[in-house]
Amino acid sequence: MFPGYKVAIIDDEKDIRESISQWLTLTGYETDVFPDADSALKIIGNGYPGVVISDIRMPGLDGMELLQRLTRVDPKIPVILITGHGDVPMAVHAMRIGAYDFLEKPFEPEKISKLTLSAMKLRQTSLELVKFKKDFSGINKDLTKLIGVSRVWKRITEKLIEVGSANRHLLIKGETGVGKTMLAHTFSRANTRSYKEPLVLSCNIFLSPEVVDNASFLSLVNEKLLLIESGRGGDLILEDIEKLPNQFQDWLLKFLNDQIGSGTRIISIDNSISKDSESTNTLRKDLYFRLADLIIDIPPLRERPEDTLALFNHYLSLYSSEYGLQEIQLTTDDVFKISKFPWPGNIRQLNSVVEKFVSGNRRGYVSLSSILIDDNSKLVSHYTEEGRPLKEYVDSFEKMLITNAMQRYQGSISLVMKELKLPRRTLNEKMAKYNLQRSDYI
Repeated sequence: MFPGYKVAIIDDEKDIRESISQWLTLTGYETDVFPDADSALKIIGNGYPGVVISDIRMPGLDGMELLQRLTRVDPKIPVILITGHGDVPMAVHAMRIGAYDFLEKPFEPEKISKLTLSAMKLRQTSLELVKFKKDFSGINKDLTKLIGVSRVWKRITEKLIEVGSANRHLLIKGETGVGKTMLAHTFSRANTRSYKEPLVLSCNIFLSPEVVDNASFLSLVNEKLLLIESGRGGDLILEDIEKLPNQFQDWLLKFLNDQIGSGTRIISIDNSISKDSESTNTLRKDLYFRLADLIIDIPPLRERPEDTLALFNHYLSLYSSEYGLQEIQLTTDDVFKISKFPWPGNIRQLNSVVEKFVSGNRRGYVSLSSILIDDNSKLVSHYTEEGRPLKEYVDSFEKMLITNAMQRYQGSISLVMKELKLPRRTLNEKMAKYNLQRSDYI
């Protein structure tokens, strides 16, 4: 009836404790039987998964003393006291100091069943609440991994906590590298409906080269469906939802429509870059609007520079510790560059840059500017914003770096080359590209 839960029966009279145990066992309960309070206290403690039924009058430690000790250890544990006719006033007093209820001898078995059922429901709820609070502390720890100080980021994390326990599907949108997967798992941990680990399925699997015909597709789908069905009542994280094939979309919509009560909650991760796409170019609209019951749209780092600096400092501390170095102190110029850099690869790129920066400084001074310029030259062609190449952002940033260095070093080409780690030819090409004249800074 309540898997994992027990009824502790304490009575010095063997016939009574065994008759109660037999009746409750027949009605579906698991029991622990004790001849006295002292032996019971060796087993029953804080977080005991069940309720206690105890005689009020026993040799040695009686039921009242047992109640007081148990409530000091765990005030939420339900204690039902068995009393004789003359003990009713004592039982009423016991309820005032924490007893759940009392049974007066002679008692009816149905009365035992009724009281045990209501007490067990209460106990189950209180223990699940304790577990949720513990899990919620874990959620907060996860949130610390999602570094951010901007208003928009605080609104996202607040929304995450607010709706985490809701039985509603979630769609997480944003560019590559903004932290969608981490956010999905954090949201799942806030699920109070089930303590199952979420199932994770990448929709890219359906685009696998092995799926060469309809038969192989159906075979793959059936394999994944068994996993999904086994996780019913928990969370399913669908990565790259925009790549979900039409055949599977039909089944997924039917799966959602067939759910009754607390079924599977789906957390979808959408990598579509355009804010207006709503994945409707690839997902049928009726499915999209089911999956987008709740939407969290994570802005790119270039739209929240405050978070960029917070993240940079976080990873700087992390990698400095990993490499056994004292944390590198950022200069004012470094802070300026970090805040103004467009970060087309978002958190993923920032993490990589910080590791290169720390690793490089382990062997001697490495300019942050040189790492940013080198790293971005490899990435820029792969990222777009709303259909517009980010090359414009990068060009603007490179021009700013060179201009800033030329101003500080009053047009000294050799010092600018040294700081930016650029050969003379490359620096000349970039100055020509951005129409920068050395004479303007002398």
